[in-house]
Amino acid sequence: MAGFMRLSRAIDWLNEKLGKSVAWLILVAVLISAVNAIIRKVFNTSSNAWLEAQWLLFGAVFMLCSPWTLLCNEHIRIDIVNSKLPQSWRRAIEFIGHGLFLIPMCLVMIVTSWPFFWRSFMMNEQSSNAGGLPQWPAKFLILAGFIFLLLQGISEFIKRVAVSKGLIPDTLGAGGHHAAAEAEAERLMVVGKEEAERAATSAETKQH
Repeated sequence: MAGFMRLSRAIDWLNEKLGKSVAWLILVAVLISAVNAIIRKVFNTSSNAWLEAQWLLFGAVFMLCSPWTLLCNEHIRIDIVNSKLPQSWRRAIEFIGHGLFLIPMCLVMIVTSWPFFWRSFMMNEQSSNAGGLPQWPAKFLILAGFIFLLLQGISEFIKRVAVSKGLIPDTLGAGGHHAAAEAEAERLMVVGKEEAERAATSAETKQH
């Protein structure tokens, strides 16, 4: 199991680095959008290449950051139902979800997206819009995104096996950064309330 855990940590490191790097493309897309809008308003001209560049950058973020999203446990789930189930049920759902749905789906998408990308690459497929960008980079993002998502799915499955064996603590379904932020906010509210009560009690004591 130690070898599998090393593999899981390596995959986590890779997808975290990839996600944090690719996330900056959102800023690039915003800047391109702003500059393109200014040029269109000021000079009454535009370019399909710049418009398609925005879509390509958004697609890169969407596809290549999805494994990082899974790693951080920020993917969409029905927390209202999941949180009320027994721990054993939640673990079973995680096993089934990763082993029977996520990993097979990624394999199917990789197998089917490879010829989709390769044909486009070999013919150097271009945009149907005048002055647009080549199409194969966007199609490659589909293939690459599901490859990295498959790796992360394998990593998550390994970690859940490790949890079931008692090798690592069960913190995998904690709800991600948003849940942690909400928990911290609740803690600060409790602390603030306690301090206010102590201040009020101290003030009453001084008055008496």
